[in-house]
Amino acid sequence: MSPLEGHAREVLLMLQILPFYAILLALTLALEPWVRRLGVPVGAILVLLGFVGSEMWVATGRDTGLHWQWFHDLIVHLLLPILIFEGAYNLAPRQLLRNLLPILTLALPVMLLCTAVTAALLYLGIGHPAGFPWLAALIAGALLSATDPTAVLEVLRRTGAPARLQLLLDGEGLFNDANAIVLFTFLVALATGDRAWARWDESALAMVGVLIGGAVVGLAVGALAVRLGRALDRSVERGVLTLITAYGGFALAIQLGVSGVVAVLCVGLLFGQHRRREPDDEALSVLWAYKAWFAERLLFLIAGISVQLVMFTDQWLAMLIGIGATLVGRAAAVLLLLPLAVRLPGTERLPGTWYPLLWWGGTRGVVTLALALSLPIELPYWWTIQSIAYGVVLWTLSVQAMSMPLVLRWLRP
Repeated sequence: MSPLEGHAREVLLMLQILPFYAILLALTLALEPWVRRLGVPVGAILVLLGFVGSEMWVATGRDTGLHWQWFHDLIVHLLLPILIFEGAYNLAPRQLLRNLLPILTLALPVMLLCTAVTAALLYLGIGHPAGFPWLAALIAGALLSATDPTAVLEVLRRTGAPARLQLLLDGEGLFNDANAIVLFTFLVALATGDRAWARWDESALAMVGVLIGGAVVGLAVGALAVRLGRALDRSVERGVLTLITAYGGFALAIQLGVSGVVAVLCVGLLFGQHRRREPDDEALSVLWAYKAWFAERLLFLIAGISVQLVMFTDQWLAMLIGIGATLVGRAAAVLLLLPLAVRLPGTERLPGTWYPLLWWGGTRGVVTLALALSLPIELPYWWTIQSIAYGVVLWTLSVQAMSMPLVLRWLRP
């Protein structure tokens, strides 16, 4: 078969599966108002919808169109930049600066300690050094440390929780995701042989370089785009500019060997800061809200489509170990490091009741699923890590997020 014929078959397959995804997204729109009234996390329902819908679709002899070799590019290069940009674009810069130290503490030291503790408990709990070595445990720990407070923030807003508490969880989720993705990518590159092994200090320095390089690229591209945007009069043109800049900054950073996610994060922060000086330009917020809604819902649906029941029969013990390890790792990191950070001069203290809320509110969601779905299948332990990720995400959405109203009433922050 020639390359042209292969591309033609792929296009034909995409046209055949479009009705399937259109039906799923239409059902998502119909279900969301009811799900919100019930107070159930939307993500958990979408995973179930994706699973049931794909089983029914496949039973008719049709293909869902999802193949493992496409997952990495679809998720990492198409969907994640949307979520990162939109989150950064909507952060309030002044409040962010006032709370930058605790947010960065949650996003980097807490994330690293959570990764280390979670990895150690996974390695010891699974107890299979040949099938699940230290590197596998570290990869799992990194993707499980990526928090997604979306479901918890919905509860906090409904109950009138303090705005600063919401900002801490929201800001942590954004910066934490960027750092966790860099760490995960670095560890996967070691596992696949794309990056050579080095001493720990050289590896740490290389990771810092990737983070800083991504920030430099993002700030440079974002600054140029913001300057160009001032010359554009129409919201449509500015919307196209943000889209080009987000993906362009991501692609340029990847080509230069630095973090595309951090680049997108910085681009989003710059555009968000500029937006607050242009209060009439709300069309951009709506545009990116559309994109983020589509990317997030599609990720949950893809997760449901890729679920196999054998995960829960063969990997149930690994899932339970993952849930326990994640809870312990998060508790150790938040309760040990965050109190030290807020004691530094010039930092506003946190009420004591906020620490258990920050621990329990560190739910996992689309980024954890995205990273799990992007795992190279040539890694012999990819199935175990992916199963653990699914178990932890479903736990945090169905137990932690849904129990937040009770925790809030009990602690009264």
